[in-house]
Amino acid sequence: MERSQTYILISIVALVTITVIFIATRKNPHKPFSKLTILAFIFFMAGLIFGENRLIGYSLTGCGVALAVFDIIRKMKKPGQKQR
Repeated sequence: MERSQTYILISIVALVTITVIFIATRKNPHKPFSKLTILAFIFFMAGLIFGENRLIGYSLTGCGVALAVFDIIRKMKKPGQKQR
């Protein structure tokens, strides 16, 4: 295993550990993740997995981050607020 693969493996393990801790300590454990959040997480993890090919890795990671930001903005809007 090369050094870069070791870093990627450590990053994946750290992210999964943080996710498990976050899910376990949530105040409302019955609230499911949105489909957009799950899709963003999958794109981000795929970007880490395919990180050796920079074009694909950065594209997938960027797509995951963009979806996560879009989901955050969408959740921040109030239900009764008019959309432009």
